Amino acid sequence: MTTKIRQQNGIAILEPNGKIMGPAASELWDAISPQIAASDTPRILINFEKVNRVDSSGLGALMIARAAVARKKGRVGVINVSKQINNLIVLSRLASLFERFDSEAAAVSALSA
Repeated sequence: MTTKIRQQNGIAILEPNGKIMGPAASELWDAISPQIAASDTPRILINFEKVNRVDSSGLGALMIARAAVARKKGRVGVINVSKQINNLIVLSRLASLFERFDSEAAAVSALSA
């Protein structure tokens, strides 16, 4: 799994590519953690467009990131969540922890406010 990272309006936009499963989950955390550390109030947007699977390890990495951002009173948004990933998040009762947006433009606008 690879993760492309870019900045827009003070928001770190992460674009993971591939499966977030097993060892790839720690790779995702390794990509997210410097973005969280670099800001007093981190704002993170994760684009799942190129992610085709997430397992419990991947979900755990997302939860760790969410908790770290929350401790700094930041926000985490997600876009382009596939049906499989959405089902996993809903079944795990974690849907309310991530702000969901219909597009990157909507997410950047909301997270910038």
